[in-house]
Amino acid sequence: MRAHEAGALHGDIGNRGPAWLRTPVDVNDLVPQLWPRNVVRGPGGALAVAGLDVRDLAAEFGTPVYVLDEDDLRGRAREFRDAFPDADVYYAGKAFLCRAVVRMIAEEGLFLDVCSGGELATALSAGMDPARIGFHGNNKSVAELTRAVDAGVGRIIVDSFAEIDRLTALARERGVRPRVLVRVTVGVEAHTHEFIATAHEDQKFGFSLAGGAAAAAAFKILDEDVLELRGLHSHIGSQIFDASGFEVSARRVLALQAQIRDARGVELPELDLGGGFGIAYTTQDDPAAPHELAKRLRKIVDGECAAEKLAVPHLSIEPGRAIVGPAVFTLYEVGTVKDVDGIRTYVSVDGGMSDNIRTALYDASYSATVANRASAAEPMLARVVGKHCESGDIVVKDEFLPADVQPGDLVAVPGTGAYCRSMASNYNHVPRPPVVAVRDGRARLIVRRETEDDLLALDVG
Repeated sequence: MRAHEAGALHGDIGNRGPAWLRTPVDVNDLVPQLWPRNVVRGPGGALAVAGLDVRDLAAEFGTPVYVLDEDDLRGRAREFRDAFPDADVYYAGKAFLCRAVVRMIAEEGLFLDVCSGGELATALSAGMDPARIGFHGNNKSVAELTRAVDAGVGRIIVDSFAEIDRLTALARERGVRPRVLVRVTVGVEAHTHEFIATAHEDQKFGFSLAGGAAAAAAFKILDEDVLELRGLHSHIGSQIFDASGFEVSARRVLALQAQIRDARGVELPELDLGGGFGIAYTTQDDPAAPHELAKRLRKIVDGECAAEKLAVPHLSIEPGRAIVGPAVFTLYEVGTVKDVDGIRTYVSVDGGMSDNIRTALYDASYSATVANRASAAEPMLARVVGKHCESGDIVVKDEFLPADVQPGDLVAVPGTGAYCRSMASNYNHVPRPPVVAVRDGRARLIVRRETEDDLLALDVG
């Protein structure tokens, strides 16, 4: 399904020009860049993923359900690994993490970054080599740091002076020398939503470069000589398409590398440029392929190192959304279709903001299509909404659906692999959906559906 001009739609459509409203739309069309690679329409018009009809998936696993195209995820992981053969590619677990995905990315040769004790526990329980794990977080507890140190986590990205003190004390107590990176806030304004831009000065992550805190943190670690400072880390935000932010970030971080060399005679051997690479949620998005990203980033780093007379450090990147985001779609069932006085048609599905908060939280745009059949009906501009007691419970703000969409139809929303299940909630006491991985015509449950018994088990009052 084509989300035509979806990125430009944020409210009523009455002020949109007649030419735009007359634009022909094929409601049965699947735009390849929006969907997992093994999704097609079958002979009867129903979607199939890796050979399985979505109607059969809905019958077996219920709706809503997150459907993961396993070969798609693995293929995207390999593309990043192959595009960056001399770098460490860390899958950003915060995008979506479960034990099956940990095993998939490990089998494809990737590293893993985690940002909480729970993510670390998931990684370790799935058998991830702790030496291939990086541990993020702006407020890691002593318990979390202790577990990371005892497990032998390969890189701890330190985020505050208090954390440096905690980790230093822990290392002395344990008689170990953890490898660390200093997270640097470089003051780059990423062209993204305020809440997912992470490198401007007024935010909670990292050490300020402009204020001198980043240099002070590096000097403190080097002077105390308890932790092993491997390098610097920078992350400028998420859902980024413009490489200019990475260029400015690399220039500033490598200038700090040069400052550390000049002050302490140490050339740090590693540089982590973070992730945040964007994906296509609608036809307005045009993400770069991994090999193009690699070419741009390598050129940036090589050029800046030459300018600073630095040896080129070992590079790390952290794609999460770019690997899992496009590999998943969410399948819903339509419950009601409501025309509101000719202003807008609301198509209500059996999920909503509890399984995808991004539309409400970030004003994110998504696409959608009727998934159980093809339709010859005229296209109708609709809003796909959820079942929650909240007027902001919107899944897809504006999308062309067939005018004959009706209760019982299945609606699929692509691009929901990142930050949907991982940010899901039990709002209105709605149990969270399952995750089903499909490969070679077979489906397997990798995260089961929550039940009301699960919710009540926590309620001890």
